[in-house]
Amino acid sequence: MAHMKSVLTFPPASPEEKLAAALAEQYSAVRQQTEALTAPLSAEDQMVQSCPEASPAKWHQAHTSWFFETFILSAHLPGYRTFDQRFRDLFNSYYNAVGQQPEKALRNTFSRPTLEEVRKYRAHVDEHMRKLIQPGMPEALRKLVVLGLNHEQQHQELIVTDIKHAFWSNPVRPAYQQADSTAAAVAAPPQKPQRYEEALYEIGFEGSGFCFDNEAPRHKVFVRPFRLASRPATCGDYLAFIEDRGYSRPELWLSDGWRAVQTHRWSAPLYWEKLNGEWFQFTCSGPRKVEEAEPVCHVSYYEADAFARWAGARLPTEFEWEVAAARLPVEGNLLEQGKFHPQPLSNSPENDRPAQMFGDVWEWTASAYLAYPGYRPEAGALGEYNGKFMSGQMVLRGGSCATPASHIRATYRNFFPPETRWQFSGIRLADDGN
Repeated sequence: MAHMKSVLTFPPASPEEKLAAALAEQYSAVRQQTEALTAPLSAEDQMVQSCPEASPAKWHQAHTSWFFETFILSAHLPGYRTFDQRFRDLFNSYYNAVGQQPEKALRNTFSRPTLEEVRKYRAHVDEHMRKLIQPGMPEALRKLVVLGLNHEQQHQELIVTDIKHAFWSNPVRPAYQQADSTAAAVAAPPQKPQRYEEALYEIGFEGSGFCFDNEAPRHKVFVRPFRLASRPATCGDYLAFIEDRGYSRPELWLSDGWRAVQTHRWSAPLYWEKLNGEWFQFTCSGPRKVEEAEPVCHVSYYEADAFARWAGARLPTEFEWEVAAARLPVEGNLLEQGKFHPQPLSNSPENDRPAQMFGDVWEWTASAYLAYPGYRPEAGALGEYNGKFMSGQMVLRGGSCATPASHIRATYRNFFPPETRWQFSGIRLADDGN
């Protein structure tokens, strides 16, 4: 008589179990991405803070863990014990409702805790977050975890931009990654400006997924007819501006921009230098010649605005940018490609849509960073996340070569002071379509 094998069967996973499993997987993936980004760095590399905007890589790793511990584990996991009570203030960034925080400029003086202790801190937080992420967790708590993951993705981009600046500041000019062997394009395709009609458009996040509070509420904005460049401005475009004495003509600059040019002695984008008559730029792969077909990056809002005026155009408003990007797929040269440098456009833009709207470079807009009508910051300390920075900042859209793909969307609003240059920030021109 044939032997019958017994077959074990398991009940199908419930919706709550699937939701918890997906969140746990997302949590692990984000945390592992941070580890991968810092893996090439020595302990000494991770102590460097080379400009006021930047932070050491070690601090980024600790602070993102602090966020989960402070806002989630301490408040929502019964019996949780903090890894080190001193970390509550030490790795606080700017949350005054949580407590004191050290001066940002001093973060590179924190030789203790050691990098090894910070890694133990991350492992401690991960262990307890796995206990927290379980089927049946309240929806509000799940959303808080997702906020923490998006917060860490923001710091992943900062890890790349900050170490790039740190290595550029080092006279040895070390490389963060190996050079890409991909051949540069011979020339950028010509611009094919896309025209958009006058209309009342819906602006802001719509849907059931995650968004930051500054992307809401969704509201109507009247937008006049405009044209948007089909691709970002390239290094070649910007070289023409430099060669036409763009940095020496005050009529092209806003008053504060001209003051910045004089104060900082700007004569080219950050990381550019001229050697023996040729322009070179520092990249995450070390110094190399400026490739004219690549999108220009590491320019301030002031430089973007002056370039636009020189070109007989202007910068788009953030609403115009969103109208153009709203129906485009979120794809491009983003963090997952691992290039960490803007890439040239290989094909001519399609007639019905602009190219490179996502990835490569954050694109400066002409819009000040302000609240949308009806905006209300989150209650408690998390209300400090975005709302309190709505002064003296300009909006950028689209993400960069260091932005995680799952983190960016058409409604995402980045913001920086107009002098900022250490981010992968670039230019896309617009005009009134006349």
